[in-house]
Amino acid sequence: MSLELWLAFVAASAVLLIIPGPTILAVMSYSMAHGRRANLPLVAAVALGDSTALVVSLLGLGTLLSASAFWFTVVKCIGGLYLLFMGARLLRAGVSAGELPAPAVATSRWRLFANTYLVTALNPKGIVFFVAFLPQFIRPGAEVAPQLWTLAITFVVMATLNATLYAVFAGAARGFLASPRAQRGFNLAGGSLMSAAGLWALLARRSA
Repeated sequence: MSLELWLAFVAASAVLLIIPGPTILAVMSYSMAHGRRANLPLVAAVALGDSTALVVSLLGLGTLLSASAFWFTVVKCIGGLYLLFMGARLLRAGVSAGELPAPAVATSRWRLFANTYLVTALNPKGIVFFVAFLPQFIRPGAEVAPQLWTLAITFVVMATLNATLYAVFAGAARGFLASPRAQRGFNLAGGSLMSAAGLWALLARRSA
C-alpha cells in the first residue's frame, strides 16, 4: 500500500469519525452522566467494539476480494452504491432534533463498558459500512489481506482516539453538537464524502 493511498484513507476516516453516530452519542451521554470515571471503560469499549466489527467484516471480505477480478469489481460496485445511498441520506437529512439520547442506567464501569461495546460491535450498519468502505482504498494487483488489516488497525486506532476526545470534551461539546448549524455541517460533510467515495468506487477500474 502506497503512502498516498494510506494518507487518503486517514483523511477520509478522520472526517467520517468526526460525525457523531450512535457510538459517539452513547459515549458523550454516558460521559456527561458519569464524569471522568466513565472515560476509560467507554474508550476501551469503542476500541474493542470496532475491532470486533472489523474482524467480522474482514474474515469473509479478504477471501472474497482475493478470489478474482470479477468479485473484486462486484464488491466495489456494491460498496459504491451503498456509499452513494448513505451519502444521499445524509445530504437530505437536514437538521434533526439536537437532543442527545438519555443514557441507560449504568452505575458500574463494567456496565458502562458492556453497554457501549454492544452498541458498537452489534450495529449491522457498521459491519456493512466497513465492507463497503475499506475496499475503496485497496490497491489492485497487490496482496489484499495485508492492506485490509493495515486499514483496519489504522481505523481502530483513529476511532479510539476520536472516542477519547469526545469523552473528554463531552460537556463542552454538547451545546455545539446539538445546534442546528453544526448538525447541518456534519450532514453535508459526511454526505459529500460518502457520495464522493461511492462515485470513485463506481468509476475506478481494476488494474490487470
